[in-house]
Amino acid sequence: MNIHQAIAPPIKPQTEIAVASFKAIMAKAPGPVTVVTAQGPDGTCYGLTASAVCSVSLDPPLLLACLDRRSNTLAAIRTMRSFTVNYLAAGAKSLALKFASKDHDKFNDCDWLKPDCGFGGPILAGDIAAYAACALEQDVEAGDHIILVGRVFEGSSTRGRAAMAYADKTFFAGQAPDAPETESP
Repeated sequence: MNIHQAIAPPIKPQTEIAVASFKAIMAKAPGPVTVVTAQGPDGTCYGLTASAVCSVSLDPPLLLACLDRRSNTLAAIRTMRSFTVNYLAAGAKSLALKFASKDHDKFNDCDWLKPDCGFGGPILAGDIAAYAACALEQDVEAGDHIILVGRVFEGSSTRGRAAMAYADKTFFAGQAPDAPETESP
C-alpha cells in the first residue's frame, strides 16, 4: 500500500458525466488551434486539426498532442515515429476547418515544407504562427484517444504573428488585447 492509498478514501463507482455535459465543460477552456501533420512511408501527407496540445517539459523539450485512435494521421505518426505541430496563425479558420474534415485532399492548395531535421510532418509555412517538429517519444492510450509525447528537434515562431485559439465554438486571436509582444529569453 502506498501513502496515497492510505490517506485517500476509495472512489466509489458512479455514473460518469453525460457526454454532452463533458463537451460543454471542455468547450469553455480555450486551446490552441493546431494542425498535427505526418508523412507516411510512401510520402503521403496526413494531418488533422487538434486543440489538445501543450508543452510537457523544457529539459528535454517535450510536447503532447491527443489524437483520436481511429485517425489516419495517428497511424502515420506511429509508423514513422515523428510528427509536426503547426500552430495556426490568427485568421486561418478555413485551414483549421479543412484539416478538421475527413477530406483526403487536405494538402491541395497548401504551401508546405519538409522540416530540415529530416523527420516530422509538413510545415504549413504560409498559415502558421509557430511550428514544432517532433520525434515520437511515447504514446499512451487514454480512452478513445492516444496521447502522443514528442521530443522537439526543430521549431520556429513568427514574431508579430498571433496564434489562433478556440473556445465556445469560436476562433479568435490568441494574444491578449493591447499586450506588448515579448520574446522568450
